[in-house]
Amino acid sequence: MSRNHIKDGAVESHWDHHIPLPKLGSFYSRLVTAFVALICFINSYDGDFVFDDSEAIINNKDLNPASPLSNIWKNDFWGSNLSSNSSHKSYRPLTVLTFRINYLLAGGLYPVGFHLLNVALHCVISALMIDVFSILIGGLSHDGKGSKLSFSPKASFLAALFFAAHPVHTESVAGVVGRADLLCALFFQLSFLVYCKSFQGSDKKFSVSWIIGSILLCAVAMLCKEQGITVLGVNAAYDILIVCNLNIYELLQRLLSRRKTAEIGEWVRNGLLVRMAILFFGGSFLLYARWRIMGTGPPSFTEVDNPASFAENVILRIVNYNYYYSLNAWLLLCPWWLCFDWSMGCVPLIKSASDWRIIWPLLLWCCLTGLISQALCSQDSNKRRTLTFGLVLLVIPFLPASNLFFRVGFVIAERVLYLSSAGYCLILAYAVGYCSCHWRKHRRLLRVATLVLLCVNVVRSAQRSQQWRSEQSLFTSALSVCPLNAKVHYNVGKNLADRGNQSAAVKYYREAVRLHPKYVHAMNNLGNILKERNELYEAEELLSAAVRVQPDFAAAWMNLGIVQNSLKRFDEAERSYWNAIKFRKKYPDCYYNLGRLYADLNRSVDALNAWRNATMLKPEHSLAWNNMVILLDNTGNLAQAELIGKEALKILPKDHTIMFSLANVLGKQEKYKESEGFFLNALKINPNFASCHGNLAVLYHRWGKLDFAKKHYELSLRLDPNAPGTKENYNMLKRKLEQRQRTVG
Repeated sequence: MSRNHIKDGAVESHWDHHIPLPKLGSFYSRLVTAFVALICFINSYDGDFVFDDSEAIINNKDLNPASPLSNIWKNDFWGSNLSSNSSHKSYRPLTVLTFRINYLLAGGLYPVGFHLLNVALHCVISALMIDVFSILIGGLSHDGKGSKLSFSPKASFLAALFFAAHPVHTESVAGVVGRADLLCALFFQLSFLVYCKSFQGSDKKFSVSWIIGSILLCAVAMLCKEQGITVLGVNAAYDILIVCNLNIYELLQRLLSRRKTAEIGEWVRNGLLVRMAILFFGGSFLLYARWRIMGTGPPSFTEVDNPASFAENVILRIVNYNYYYSLNAWLLLCPWWLCFDWSMGCVPLIKSASDWRIIWPLLLWCCLTGLISQALCSQDSNKRRTLTFGLVLLVIPFLPASNLFFRVGFVIAERVLYLSSAGYCLILAYAVGYCSCHWRKHRRLLRVATLVLLCVNVVRSAQRSQQWRSEQSLFTSALSVCPLNAKVHYNVGKNLADRGNQSAAVKYYREAVRLHPKYVHAMNNLGNILKERNELYEAEELLSAAVRVQPDFAAAWMNLGIVQNSLKRFDEAERSYWNAIKFRKKYPDCYYNLGRLYADLNRSVDALNAWRNATMLKPEHSLAWNNMVILLDNTGNLAQAELIGKEALKILPKDHTIMFSLANVLGKQEKYKESEGFFLNALKINPNFASCHGNLAVLYHRWGKLDFAKKHYELSLRLDPNAPGTKENYNMLKRKLEQRQRTVG
C-alpha cells in the first residue's frame, strides 16, 4: 500500500520533509531562487554581442525601428525572407520584437539592455519553476479560500534551485540569441499553469476557456521558438497522470491480458477524451500553420552541420543519434564540458561496433530503462508520478532536436536543453529526497553534498557566463573542449584578425583548413590575409580551391579576382568578378573592384559604369563615389566630376574624402571660393589631413593668397614631411614671397 496521503486529488510527498533545505514560505522560496539565478549569470550583463548575435542582432535590419514593423512577420529569426531558399525557417517574430524594443529603448545596439533582460527572464522562469514542480510532484489542490496548496514545498524549491544554477543554461542566458529559449520557456510554463487552472473547481469539471487559453499561450511560445509546441504533450501527461490519476502500468497489463476495463467509460464521463481532442486539434492546427509559414519547405543543412543525418547506413544513423543523446545527458550530469559549437568534427561519427564510444548510448538506455521501470512499476504512487514527470519534462521538450521527425542543423546545442534540464532537475531533487529518507544516518553528509553541488553549479555558471562576455574568451575556451572542431579554430582566427593580429590568425585558419579541407570560409579568410601580405600565389591557390568546392561562393570569387588583378592576369580577374556578380546579383563591393580593374586597363567608361552600379546598390559606397570623381577629373571631364561629387555629398554630407576630391575639381575650374569652402569643411572633419592642407595651399597659391598658402604648406609638411610635391611648391612660394619683399623694398 502506498504511504502517500491523497487530499483533494493532490498527493502529499512523504519524502518532502526529509529534503535537506529549510522550509520557506512561497514568497521567500521564489525570492531565493531568483537571487541564485541572478548571481549565476549577472556578470554577463555588460558583455558584448557574441557569436550568433552578430547575425541575429547586429546585421538584422528588422531590429531597426526605421524598418517596417511588418517585416518581423515576413522574415525569419535572422532577418532573411522566409520564402528564400537560404532561410533557416526559424520563425520567431515575438523574440525579434523584444530585440526591436531593446533597440528602441536604448537608442541603438547597446548590449547591456539585451543582456539584462535575458538575466531577468531567467530569474522569473526559475521562480516560476517552483509552481510547476510543486504541481508535478504533489498535484494541484486549493484550500477553502481558493488559495493553492503545496504538498512538496521543499522538493519543488530544491528542484528550482538546481534549475536556476545549472551551467548548461549559460548559452541561453548569456548569449542574446538565447532570448528565444527564455521566452519560449516562460510561455511554456504559463501555458502549463493555465491548463492546470482549468481544473481548479473539481477534477470532474473543467473549463474549456482555460484550455483554449493554454493553447493560445502555446502558440505564443511557438512564436518565440518552435519548441513551444511540446507543452501540449506535457499538458496531456498532466491530465492523464494527475487529473485522471491513471496508472499506465496497470492499464497496459489489462490491455495486454485483454481483460475488460471500465476506464474508457470513466474517461468519457470525466471529459478526458474531450480534452485530449481539444489538445490534439489545437496542436495540429498550430503545426499546420507553422508548416504553411515555412513556405518553401524545411531548411536545408549541410553534412558538416549534422554528419550523422547524412550517414547512408540507417543503423549508423541510429547509433550516432543515440550517441548524441548520451552526450546531451552527460552535459546535464556534468556541465563542465561546454562549447559554443559542436559541429565540424567536434564529435566524430561512430562507424563500427568496435568503437569504444558505443558504450555511452548503451549506458544511457540502461539508465533510462531503469528510470522508466521505476516510473511505471513502483508501488509508491508519488515516486511513479515524480519520475514519470521528470522523464516527460526531460524527453518531450527535447523531441524537436532529436532528429526523429526532421533533420536539425546541429550535432549538440546546449540551448535546446534549457527546458529539458527541468526534467533532470526534478529527478535529481527526487534522488536527494529519496536518499535523505532512506539514508538517515548520513543525512548530514547528504546535506553537505547537496550544498556543495549547488555551490559548484553556481561557480561554474558564473565562470561560464564570464567566458560568454567576449568572443575572444568564448572562442578560446572551446579549444580545450573541441580541439578537432574546425569552426572553433576558424572563429578564434577570425577574432584575432578582427583585432588586427593577422599573423596569429593565420595559424588558426591553417588549422581549420587542415581539420576540414573543404572549409571554404576558412580558405577565403586565409586567402585574404595572404593577399594582404603579398603572398599572392598561395592566396590564389586557396581561393581557387574554395570556389571549386563551392562554385556559388561569391565572396571567394571576388577575392580571387582581386588576387588575379594583383598578378596582372586581368582577363581571369574580370571573369572572376563577373562570376561573383552572377552568384550575388546585388554585390556593390564587387562592382567597385571591377571598376578598379577597368580603370587599370584605361577602360574609363566601363569603370564609371561599374562604380555607378556600386552606388546604385549601395548609395553610401564612399570609395565608388570618390573614384568616379577622381577618374572624371583625371580624364578632363570636370563639369561631370563636379556634378557627381555634389550628388555624392547629398548622400554622404560628412565624407571628407569626397569633399577633398570635389574641391580639387572646383579649383581646376578656377571656382576658388567654392573650392576653398569644401577644403575647409574637409579639414573641420579631419584636421590632420595632410594632402588637404597641401592642395588648399596650392589653391591659395594660384588664387594669390600667398600668406594663407604659406600657412597650409607648413601645416601639410608638419603632418607629412615627405608629401610629394608639397616641399617643391613651398620652396617656390618662399622664393615668390622673397621676390615680392625685395620688390616692395
